[in-house]
Amino acid sequence: MIQYIVILLDDTSTSFCNYKNANTERKLIPLQTLKDGIRYAMKENLNIQFVYPNYVLPIEYQEAIDSIDHTDIKPSVYADNANVVVFDSLAETKGYAFKKDIAYLVHTDKNSLFDESETIIELLAKVTRLNVVINDIETFKENDFAAYRLLLSKLTERLEQIYASVKSPQLNLLTDRMMLDKMNNCGAGDTTITLAPDGKFYVCPAFYLSTDGYSVGDLTNGLDIKNSQLYKLDHAPICRNCDAFQCKRCIWLNRKTTFEVNTPSHEQCVVAHLERNASRELLLNIRKHGAFLPDKEITEIDYLDPFDNLNT
Repeated sequence: MIQYIVILLDDTSTSFCNYKNANTERKLIPLQTLKDGIRYAMKENLNIQFVYPNYVLPIEYQEAIDSIDHTDIKPSVYADNANVVVFDSLAETKGYAFKKDIAYLVHTDKNSLFDESETIIELLAKVTRLNVVINDIETFKENDFAAYRLLLSKLTERLEQIYASVKSPQLNLLTDRMMLDKMNNCGAGDTTITLAPDGKFYVCPAFYLSTDGYSVGDLTNGLDIKNSQLYKLDHAPICRNCDAFQCKRCIWLNRKTTFEVNTPSHEQCVVAHLERNASRELLLNIRKHGAFLPDKEITEIDYLDPFDNLNT
């Protein structure tokens, strides 16, 4: 059941997920389309997430946006009153004036992630919530998995120290799994839909921005998601029995790598399970300092790709 609607305010709106938005040509959503999108959300009782470009919107746009409760996702260069602030790189975070009670998201590739791990460690002391998005997971090889395991171990050690000092920052790579008892995936096409500047609905922003993307309806005729069951967890044969609950199970990345929206790639699964196992280690280590999440347990497993486990 759709619960959220993402409204892209411009073709250059910042990316807040696995895709990268390379568009530089502005295409602002028509004001009437914006108003119609807000009206649609109200009628369908949907939570709205507005995704901003890196320039100030006309005042009449901001007035329309402020007419309804919503979440603002903004690039770091224009982040006034944002609920989620997005950085395009780890380097972009240097010297930034971070605030408490705001979620921060930083894009990175694997090489920058491994080379600049100290930057993430430094950020953990400055923020309440940090999401790290790796934009080239599909390129991971065995040596990258090994490097990622070491990185997670370093982050686990640092988070243990911070939690022992009675602070509790959240890092999506590690702390999310400790808190969850069921899948918390991206929900594209299932719980979330996107309205683009062209007035059409898309499964997620990446499907609008991709050259081979496709729309799933419009404001005039409503949603029309073909084979909608394929976007649901119960129609994902590998994922529905998995307990890497923090995995985003990115629908766009699934389609990009396996040509099936409900089937993740080997790389996405292994990365998610490395995070899951590191979360287990973090949970056990924090408990050395006192009671912590007593009702949560992460069992030990002997595989990193559930597909391999199914075939043993």
